[in-house]
Amino acid sequence: MTARAERVTQLVNDVIVTNGALLSAGDALTAPSGLTAAQWLVLGFLEDGPASAAELARRRGLRRQSVQETVNRLLRNGMLTRSPNPADARAPLLAVTPKARAALRELGARRDRWADAVAAGLSPEDLEVTLRTLETVRTLLAEVPTD
Repeated sequence: MTARAERVTQLVNDVIVTNGALLSAGDALTAPSGLTAAQWLVLGFLEDGPASAAELARRRGLRRQSVQETVNRLLRNGMLTRSPNPADARAPLLAVTPKARAALRELGARRDRWADAVAAGLSPEDLEVTLRTLETVRTLLAEVPTD
C-alpha cells in the first residue's frame, strides 16, 4: 500500500469515527425535543417540501430501509403526514406537520449555539479546506470503482 493510500484509509477511519461522534452529538441535541438525530435528518430534509422515503434516502445517501423505519416512527409520533404521490402511487409523499415544525424551530436554536461553540475551535481556513476535501472525496467515491 502506498503512503497516500494509507492516508486515505486513515481519512476513512477518521470520518467514520467523526460520524459516530456527530450522531451522538445530534442525539444529545435532539433528546429534549423527543427526537433522535436520524429523525432530525429526515424532518430537516422534508422541511423544504414533501418527498418520498426513497427520494429522501437517495438524496441523503442512506439505506431506504433505515429511512423507512425512521419515517414510520415519525408518522406514529405525529411528526409526518403521508399523501398520494402523483408521480408514483407506490411511494407516498411525506410532509412535516406543525408539531414537527415547532420541534425543528426549537432544535434550530440549540443547533446554532452548538455549532457556534464547535466553530470557535476551528480556523476559518481549516473549515474551508475540510469542506472542499469532503466534497472532493464524495465526488471521487461516486466515480472510482470499488472492485
